[in-house]
Amino acid sequence: MLQWTMIFLVLAVIAAFFGFGSLAGTAASIAQILFFVFLAAVVISFFTRRRGPLT
Repeated sequence: MLQWTMIFLVLAVIAAFFGFGSLAGTAASIAQILFFVFLAAVVISFFTRRRGPLT
């Protein structure tokens, strides 16, 4: 998922460079949303991981 965030971020930078403002804004928004979803998934997986056998 972090890979998709980076792809949309690069797409936003390229679109902004060539003057496509609305496309750049949309791609940046998607990258931001995906980043926060990825961050939430990392935090959730950190707290729910198993720490070994329960014996």
